[in-house]
Amino acid sequence: MLTGLSLRLRIFLFFCLLALGGVAISATALWITYSRAGNPGLLNDFVFAEILIGFGFLALVAGVWLLFDDNVAKPIERLSAQLRARAHAGVSTDLDMQAARYLGDLAPAAAGLAEQLASNAMRTAEAVAAETAHLAAEKQRLTALLTEIPVAMLLASPKHQIVLYDGQAAEVLAQIAHPRLNASLFEYLEATGLTDAYAKMCKTGKDVYCTLSSVDGRQTYSARMKPLGDAPGYMLVFEDSAAHMSPDDARPLVYDFELLNTPGDDAFENRPLSDLCFVVFDTETTGLLPHKDEIVQIGAVRVLNGKIVQGEHLDMLVDPGIPIPPASTKVHKISDRMVQGAPDIAEAGRVFHQFSRDAVIVAHNAPFDMAFLRRHTKRMSVEWDHPILDTVLLSAVLFGASDTHTLDALCERLEITIPDALRHTALGDAVATAEALVKMLPILQARGLTTFGEVITETRKHGRLLEDLN
Repeated sequence: MLTGLSLRLRIFLFFCLLALGGVAISATALWITYSRAGNPGLLNDFVFAEILIGFGFLALVAGVWLLFDDNVAKPIERLSAQLRARAHAGVSTDLDMQAARYLGDLAPAAAGLAEQLASNAMRTAEAVAAETAHLAAEKQRLTALLTEIPVAMLLASPKHQIVLYDGQAAEVLAQIAHPRLNASLFEYLEATGLTDAYAKMCKTGKDVYCTLSSVDGRQTYSARMKPLGDAPGYMLVFEDSAAHMSPDDARPLVYDFELLNTPGDDAFENRPLSDLCFVVFDTETTGLLPHKDEIVQIGAVRVLNGKIVQGEHLDMLVDPGIPIPPASTKVHKISDRMVQGAPDIAEAGRVFHQFSRDAVIVAHNAPFDMAFLRRHTKRMSVEWDHPILDTVLLSAVLFGASDTHTLDALCERLEITIPDALRHTALGDAVATAEALVKMLPILQARGLTTFGEVITETRKHGRLLEDLN
């Protein structure tokens, strides 16, 4: 029954039980003594004595609990969080031995175990680094080979979700919407032509030539759909796209082959964290009042399968429609001149909404940033009904509500460096928050919080933090 409660809460309940038990015992003892005295005139004296004993005992228990909480419960909670960060997030900072000085040999023993783990992790990391270097070389060769092929190509899963795209395919998709891994091709291409070609390919097992239209009907593409042999999904080649590009153009690849194994259609709260796509964002604004200030910059990155997707980010200046106060410019370095000609919040909001489609939106103090967006929902003609995850609350779940949960404190705890030039820029803070999320995900899973619903249930226990912060 009590296993779902935090250590500090269980200890608090233990001391409450101790206080109640002490008061009950003293009251029973005085009542028995009064009964045996046989003098009804002493009742008021005995009641007064019980009041003094009760308040004195409660004060004593409260004082001992505060000392125990500060010197035992909090240090245990902090030590546990630091060990998990070292074990699952690659953090190598020393354990806080001063805070755990009253825990006897527990802290030194934990530090010794952590050093042993770090040593083993270093050897594993060296082996992984060597394999990573080999894979990077293979990717470089693959990229060089693809560059010689004058067509745009992408891979899609059986459910028509993008698994890989090259630089030329990115240009084709960008004519319609921002290219994104795990996005449905139906966001870019008219569904009927795509599904008809796929059905024919599945039936014949051979390449299918087809003409595809963009969802807005403005573009048509001659394409070839090619099966992937034993692998699920297909390759889609836009054969007339080379006319728009130079053969010498760079051809970077953006991919995640794990997306070929399409997850099930579980309800969102039942989905494993590893199956979710996260869009981590931040904003810079004209001020700190969401009901009257405006956004001047939006930055966002995407996280898939526990990794930041390189090449998929938003970095937009936004015309706020009002003057930017000099005090705000001093913080984020964005001036009125810089936002001239930038999209307004209606257009920028629609772009960000499309970029975060079918994803969990993540932010540090999400209610603040989302309030600016939701205020202009009607102008954007969108619904902000995405699931929301807040890294302030995740930090509280993992490191205890009594710790500091600013973005700087969280990054310091997880050994994430925010370059000075990028601090208080929307994209810089979004990248830092995404890196923190990537490091916290395995710690959450180690705590047994493996599904989105389980994580949200835990974060709701700390909702008061956001109320105080805002």
